[in-house]
Amino acid sequence: MPALSEVIAALDALWPRERAEQWDAVGTVCGDVGSPQAQVDRVLFAVDPVQEIADEAVALGAQLLVTHHPLYLRGTTTVAADTFKGRVIHTLIRHGVALHVAHTNADTADPGVSDALAGALGLHVLRPLVPDTTDPQGRRGLGRICEPPRPMRLSELTEWVAQRLPVTAQGIRAAGDPDRTIRTVAVCGGSGDCLFDEVRAAGADAYLTADLRHHPASEAREHSPLALLDAAHFATEWPWCEQAAAQLDEVSDRHGWGLRTHVSRTVTDPWTAQAASKGPAAPGAAQSGPFESHRSATDDITSGAPN
Repeated sequence: MPALSEVIAALDALWPRERAEQWDAVGTVCGDVGSPQAQVDRVLFAVDPVQEIADEAVALGAQLLVTHHPLYLRGTTTVAADTFKGRVIHTLIRHGVALHVAHTNADTADPGVSDALAGALGLHVLRPLVPDTTDPQGRRGLGRICEPPRPMRLSELTEWVAQRLPVTAQGIRAAGDPDRTIRTVAVCGGSGDCLFDEVRAAGADAYLTADLRHHPASEAREHSPLALLDAAHFATEWPWCEQAAAQLDEVSDRHGWGLRTHVSRTVTDPWTAQAASKGPAAPGAAQSGPFESHRSATDDITSGAPN
């Protein structure tokens, strides 16, 4: 069984902390990394370090929880147990579970969050959307430019994505001509509406990301015929957990550690329900067609996705 310090060193080699954005909060949040008694044989990967995930790590008997999102992104003055983040810390420390975060350093890694997203969708990655200028091989960077397995109409691509990402209340929203042929797709796991200029410069036919806001999306649609696909933030980043667990498995096998890695299937997207719009249309508005139909929580899902 490896020491916690050895596993943390392996995580830092996969996703070096120095490659995180300056505003980010990555690395080990809690855990006695310097203690030779701190050892690891089970690791849980998840998107969000919320109480439900902390409880899952404890129930699993994990000694290490690795999440994509930071627990304390903007700092804090307390870890009191009467705050929800403090309760997470107390739960983890009480049960001997360390917490480690790989966020923007995992976004731009090779492979990174957007590679995992592309892989879940069966897209062929061509290159980074925003290359990391410090990478001489040109493989690291933010987002990815991809090709679908074959040219698809936007309506078909939207359904394709909806069938392959984890089920969330939001589902997949799309903007653009449903009959437009899509040959190249830019993807960015997480919030990506700051990259519209780069997507247009890359000449992508469509852009898949999360958390698209009204004004940036509206302006992007006015700029060009770029099609937009907006998924839930959680859904675009959960595939990274499976990719990251597989990467740590490879390290474990190489060193003979015998680690058992697990991926949480708990959906921590904050939205829990959706009602399709049924009110009166605005004067002169086009009626919704089949392209705008929503998937329900009871729809079939892809095997392997959380539900």
